[in-house]
Amino acid sequence: MPFLDQTPISRVLKSLPEVLVPDDHIDTRGHKSRERRCVSQNEVRDPRTMIRFVVGPENTVFADILGKLPGRGAWVSSTREDLEVAIKKGGFKRGFKGNVKIPDDLEAQVISGLRRHTLSLMGMTKKSGKLFIGFDQVMAAARADALGWRIEATDGAAGARGKIRTLSKAIAREVELPLPRVIGCFDSQEIGAVVGRDAITHCAVPHGRLAKSLGFSARRLSGFIPLVPEGWADAQHEAF
Repeated sequence: MPFLDQTPISRVLKSLPEVLVPDDHIDTRGHKSRERRCVSQNEVRDPRTMIRFVVGPENTVFADILGKLPGRGAWVSSTREDLEVAIKKGGFKRGFKGNVKIPDDLEAQVISGLRRHTLSLMGMTKKSGKLFIGFDQVMAAARADALGWRIEATDGAAGARGKIRTLSKAIAREVELPLPRVIGCFDSQEIGAVVGRDAITHCAVPHGRLAKSLGFSARRLSGFIPLVPEGWADAQHEAF
């Protein structure tokens, strides 16, 4: 039986173009994205691909990962290179229209905040019942429908990871959806902590709003650390 016959969600996704899978496309549901100017490159960009910074006590700059803190904000594209330019070339001074203090560990703060935010979205997905946990659940989900995102522990075995990857890619090709992308920058204990287990190696998220939110968070994080560990022997087979 063709995979398509077993994939009702995939058919819905293909028939409703406003429901986006997590790729590089901009929201096309009729809502124009707010735009912000990057103080590093002086270019207007989608804020979902940027990080907002605010000035706190003692006139010190810190990252507002959720973009909701009060006060004037300065926006920087979510890459290590853009943040370094903003720090070294006066981007924050221009953005805040005056001298500000930049902590030496600002980049480390950003990475830590982005990691926490991505993990929190995994936990939210689990609470909503949309997170497949463990090898057996992920494989069963991959057989039933195309996955939106795969989450693989950094310290996981390549063999099991490869089986999930092969099956999920085959399903995605069968239903003509983008290949499921992978988040592999967290170890099994970090993943386990957000889903209430000691250690978890494999998780997956189906297509939908939560997968889309997770995708935007993962892309921001990927500007600072690789989502696919360079030490994985099968890294070249992973898609991001």
